[in-house]
Amino acid sequence: MFGLVPRSREESLLAWPRAFDWMDRFFEEAFPAVWGDEKMLMPAFDISETEEKIVVRADLPGVDVKDLDISITDNVLTVKGEKRQEKEEKGESFHRVERRYGSFARSLSLPAEVKSEGIEAVYKDGVLRIEIPKAEASRPKRIEVKH
Repeated sequence: MFGLVPRSREESLLAWPRAFDWMDRFFEEAFPAVWGDEKMLMPAFDISETEEKIVVRADLPGVDVKDLDISITDNVLTVKGEKRQEKEEKGESFHRVERRYGSFARSLSLPAEVKSEGIEAVYKDGVLRIEIPKAEASRPKRIEVKH
């Protein structure tokens, strides 16, 4: 009887993952602490370094510069902030909400000893760039070999 409806193998394999979406939604909503809260705002950070400094970049679109708090303690950079939700228009109903809002805090261990003075932070076009000078002890020193 199942052979009466012609179906390609690809169709049946593509439909399989969607069949259990309801179960995924149930566990995500019922146990967010166990399964992880996908809706949490967690910005991505890049850390790079040169001989003189460490450069940290973070994508923070929609975050107001006055809602950012940046600090360094014991070679750990902490960036806190909040992305506020836009005011809803009266009579507007949403069909889908995928953008994330709320507070976030990230603490990142820096790859080298740094100075606490001379740090520059610039926020432009939704990207935060922090330049942190390295401590003298962390900078590479050229050692001359005598012959």
